[in-house]
Amino acid sequence: MASNNSLLEQFYSRKINYKVILVQVLVCVFLCINVFLITTFFLKNYFHTTMRYILFVITLFSDCLFLIMTDMLLILSYFSFAIEIWLCIIIYIILSVYTFVTPLTLTAMVLERYVAICMPLRHAELCTTRSTGHLILTIHSLSSVPCVVVISIFFAFTSFTFYTTGRICSVEMFILYKWQGHLRSAISQFYFLIMCVVIVFSYVQIMKVAKAASGENKQSTWRGLRTVILHAFQLLLCLVQLWCPFIEAAVLQIDFVLFVNVRYFNYITFILAPRCLSPLIYGLRDDLFFQAVRYYALCGLYKKQPSG
Repeated sequence: MASNNSLLEQFYSRKINYKVILVQVLVCVFLCINVFLITTFFLKNYFHTTMRYILFVITLFSDCLFLIMTDMLLILSYFSFAIEIWLCIIIYIILSVYTFVTPLTLTAMVLERYVAICMPLRHAELCTTRSTGHLILTIHSLSSVPCVVVISIFFAFTSFTFYTTGRICSVEMFILYKWQGHLRSAISQFYFLIMCVVIVFSYVQIMKVAKAASGENKQSTWRGLRTVILHAFQLLLCLVQLWCPFIEAAVLQIDFVLFVNVRYFNYITFILAPRCLSPLIYGLRDDLFFQAVRYYALCGLYKKQPSG
């Protein structure tokens, strides 16, 4: 253990500085883009009444909060700054909930595309502002279940005095026994299995409609199909994120410096990257939203007003 600590200090002093700076730059860039897209959403009334845009802005809020909290934990860990357990619990609850909010919202957006393309006559009836509000509440309720399970077990096995002690905050500290990790993993895998089934089902049904469509309908349907594929890829990255702790634990047994490098790679690839795809999918690929983004980005110099 002493040798591991020595290696960690050497690694941080020689190599980690530029990596931490790179993470700060990436997080700031992503946050600026997301904040601008959120501002664009609120400046155009049409977006407030359309389910796919409301769900889109929910993913942006979720991603912003998740990035801020994970980056804060990264900085606290880097400087070995200990905080009291009760504060770490609050941070964990937020991170745990919003780990699932984004993928569940993506799944809901896929279903919205399925209804729009495969059930166009019922789209206006099913995808109302009221049903969107109910859907958002359902997403956050489902996202809270894994957190409630882990925290309830943690409370059951720890004493009250433990919550006032200072520790370096990390997710691993809430897993007191190996079976807790297996239980958390089983719940997460079940959630993502259901989401994968929904996406595959929607993909197959939209594919059938795409083959039968013609003219403008065919072009619109294939565009919706590409959106589903992008959502599936984004969800895949989120799914891999759940396996990162197991990979990192195995690497830690081999080499500590390699563990730090792998953890850094996982953070960039499976935490930051999936959360920069949402602006790409709806912020740039959606014609109406892209018109609004271009109009407000150019401060009205772009003469064509966004329709809607």
